[in-house]
Amino acid sequence: AIKEVVRTLIEAVVLVFFVMYLFLGNLRATLVPTIAVPVVILGTFGVLGVLGYSINMLTMFAMVLAIGLLVDDAIVVVENVERVMQDEGLPPWEATRESMNQIQSALIGIGLVLSAVFGPMIFFPGSTGVIYRQFSATLIAAMSLSVVVALVLTPVLCASLLRPVEKGHKSAETGFRLLRPFFVWFDRVFYRLRDAYAGSVGYILRRRLRAVAVFAVIVVCMGWLYMRMPTGYLPDEDQGVLIVMAQLPVGSTLEQTEAVMKEVERYFLTQEKDAVDSVMAGAGMGMGGRGQNQGMAYLKLKDWELRDRPELRAQAVATRAMRALSGIRNAIVYTFTPPAVTELGTATGFDFMLQDRGDLGHQGLMVARNQLLAMAAQDSRLARVRHNGMDDVPQYKVDIDWERAGALGVPINSIQSYVSAAFGSAYIGNFVQGGRVKRVYAQNDAPYRMLPEDLNRLYVRNQRGGLVPLSAVASGRWIYGSPRLERFNAFPALNIQGEPSPGHSTGEAMRAMEELSDRLPREIGHEWTGLSYQQRMSESQVGLLFAFSVVVIFLVLAALYESWTVPISIVLALPLGVIGGVLASSLRGLPNDVYFQIGLLTVLGLTTKNAILIVQFAKTRLEEGADLFEATIEAAKLRLRPIVMTSLAFGFGVLPLALAGGAGAGAQVAIGTSVLGGMITATFLAIFFIPLFYVMVVRIFGENRARRRNPAVQSATPTEGQ
Repeated sequence: AIKEVVRTLIEAVVLVFFVMYLFLGNLRATLVPTIAVPVVILGTFGVLGVLGYSINMLTMFAMVLAIGLLVDDAIVVVENVERVMQDEGLPPWEATRESMNQIQSALIGIGLVLSAVFGPMIFFPGSTGVIYRQFSATLIAAMSLSVVVALVLTPVLCASLLRPVEKGHKSAETGFRLLRPFFVWFDRVFYRLRDAYAGSVGYILRRRLRAVAVFAVIVVCMGWLYMRMPTGYLPDEDQGVLIVMAQLPVGSTLEQTEAVMKEVERYFLTQEKDAVDSVMAGAGMGMGGRGQNQGMAYLKLKDWELRDRPELRAQAVATRAMRALSGIRNAIVYTFTPPAVTELGTATGFDFMLQDRGDLGHQGLMVARNQLLAMAAQDSRLARVRHNGMDDVPQYKVDIDWERAGALGVPINSIQSYVSAAFGSAYIGNFVQGGRVKRVYAQNDAPYRMLPEDLNRLYVRNQRGGLVPLSAVASGRWIYGSPRLERFNAFPALNIQGEPSPGHSTGEAMRAMEELSDRLPREIGHEWTGLSYQQRMSESQVGLLFAFSVVVIFLVLAALYESWTVPISIVLALPLGVIGGVLASSLRGLPNDVYFQIGLLTVLGLTTKNAILIVQFAKTRLEEGADLFEATIEAAKLRLRPIVMTSLAFGFGVLPLALAGGAGAGAQVAIGTSVLGGMITATFLAIFFIPLFYVMVVRIFGENRARRRNPAVQSATPTEGQ
């Protein structure tokens, strides 16, 4: 999986390079942001080493996301330097100095906002917090170093590498002679589109109410789509391992279980030989406990290079095995994949604990279990629902007559410990043999601990030193009981596992189990454990995470602009990026899981970056005395090229993630799809609405501020209107 992510990282760098070359049209200009990539990546690895993080799937995912983000700052610098040279005819050194005076505050603001977006993730609790922390540490380190490189190294490279451009000419005219006609044509087409875009922005600003109505519809659609998304925790991954669990009827012998496991092993080594490399099977134990009727097998699948067809994937093999092994007589065989996070559960799907909270007893709990399993078998949202434990088995119960034992002077604990030692074993001590320390255990010889009648051969010593037959103070009887006593949160409980059926998510399966559990007697309760518990905890806190991120963004922008009103125009643009991530993931049938949430946070940062580029220039022109409409349209027009260029660079940087198909593809597709969809709408919707929000905020709060400063204006306005 690490190799797949490294390959994705290389593909992202190559795609970003070609996108920058397409827009800049000049190899020298393209090299400037490209040089920043290895510098920032190496620096980020150094920061991760200091923080104690390793190179793993999570940090490499964050690196792929950072590729598109870390070149953004350098692209903004290079693009603005070239624009200054083209418009003013300045040499590279002076153009660089002029450019940095214009965009320095915007670069710092972008870096602070992106760090603020991912900062709250550090404080997320539980296993979800472990995932979030590694992402946030990697991205914050990359973004911070990117800003430093853009402020220190990139201006030096621009002044050294860029060639002078005559006033009114384009930098593409200094490129390679063979490619020069193409880049000149591309610039001509792009500038026509830019002029059309400026006209569209002016049209929207003149018809603000219609645009606000469209924005309201977008926000409502976003909320509706988000609420309808299925939920999950982590996507299932093909880890190259399968687990098989077999359970025979109570009373089955070890030989019968071994025969079933040999049949299971024979099936995988013959019918699934193209996918299975080896099988390790055993009898006498399983996920639910130890017993002669329990069997278990671990399957190692062949390497990914040898399983390049969909029918050889782990889930496909497990589905076929369930169908084929269901024909084994006198055994129930389940085949499943391990959980996405090791040691959080024993299988993929959900972990459900059925609890006896009303003291119904073991028999009442077993009845409730059977009712729940019967209802789950008829629910189309559930599959492979099973009791992860052992059924009741015949047991021989010894009842002690306390009154007779007291009358005969036999201590109760002596009876219990003696029966336990005779039919089980008792640790006596150690002895040394051959230089090694060995333990001594005492128990009855095998022929004398095989039958219930052997209890009558036992004698217990009383307090007076005499021997009393065990049959005088105890009697035995056959019962059915559980071989394994389970409790969860102090209540008697049973563990039930299962998976969502094809086309459904784990969140839907968990909701189905809760609905079925509500039909049971009110004395029966339930809890979630393992990955299911982490999913429930994540779902309950994700809203707080997003709200906190938005608040931090607002506060950082307020400090940057020294205003409480200007950040409102930027925060209003955030839903325009979110709807793209939600729509893209919904169209691909992906759930709302941890990686989707990380993608949405990244989209929030990207949307904020685009808004800052426009608002910063519009605010500067407004302070210079320009008209509000003219300043906003000019800012949108000038910043369109860097916004489109950085967004496309970022989009093509995450495109390999969205199209991944190798090891670890589940996580790559989940995060790549949400980010790519959000990038599209954060670019091609936000560029129209950000100028609108800025104009409305300035007009509303600017007029109110003017009226508060000069109350006479408010009283004179009606007279002037008359």
